[in-house]
Amino acid sequence: MTIALPRYFFRTRENGAVLFKTPVNNRQNRLEMHQIAAINIRNQTVKPLGDTVLTDEETKLIADWMRERKTVLEEREIDDILRTIDHLNLTAQWAQSKASDADLERVTDQLLLSMHDLRTILSRKKIERATTKP
Repeated sequence: MTIALPRYFFRTRENGAVLFKTPVNNRQNRLEMHQIAAINIRNQTVKPLGDTVLTDEETKLIADWMRERKTVLEEREIDDILRTIDHLNLTAQWAQSKASDADLERVTDQLLLSMHDLRTILSRKKIERATTKP
């Protein structure tokens, strides 16, 4: 029984991915993956590895992956912020109903400083948005 695998595989990493090509014809029926390119999302670079010359199909595949990956990362970033709001609300409830004096002593200063920093930035950004609108 033969399993049809995709011809290409992106191994994601923190700042992009490594693109692997899986050979279609393999006499020993072993899965082989050959690294063909390193992709950096942050600076939008693609570096072919070794003697690899990327085909037009591979270049398009990489460009599509980069576009999709950027969208996924942007969605995750917003989701993380929304989760942070939930955590802040849960933290307020914890501080009001469950936290001991020792617990509060341990976290209060860092929480207050973090929240003050966040409030300062959000307030400044809101004023900037309000004053730059026509």
